[in-house]
Amino acid sequence: MTKILSLPDKQLSYISQEISEAKIILRFKSKSKQGKCPYCGEESKKVHSFYTRKLQDLPIQGKKVKLEMEIKKYFCNNKECKNKTFAETFEFYEPNATKTKRLQEEIIRVSLTQSSVSASKYLRTSVAEVGKSTICNLLKKGRTGCG
Repeated sequence: MTKILSLPDKQLSYISQEISEAKIILRFKSKSKQGKCPYCGEESKKVHSFYTRKLQDLPIQGKKVKLEMEIKKYFCNNKECKNKTFAETFEFYEPNATKTKRLQEEIIRVSLTQSSVSASKYLRTSVAEVGKSTICNLLKKGRTGCG
């Protein structure tokens, strides 16, 4: 079970899960020893703090899935860098996103076959908490119309 649940990224370790009738919460912790500043590319091992990053993911067995990850913030060692701290990132989500890339792809796939209002109703019921504005923003980002 642990091997399946730690799939989002090899730098995350599985902590626990919480399963209810409607949803599954999977908790992970970063096991990286250093981070790379996304602004200047400088490597850092000096941890500033930790925070919990929450993302929605694709459902498992009809249950909505939320990922909660304890993520590290690092100090940037580059004195020329305008950012003094940065948070580590992982490839399965975009910076500042609240949904994984694969969930975003599913939202777009569903939204291309129906109106954004219908898609939102369907997605909210069976996939994830998704509003019409989220659908429109994802479609705009992908240069597909919204309706």
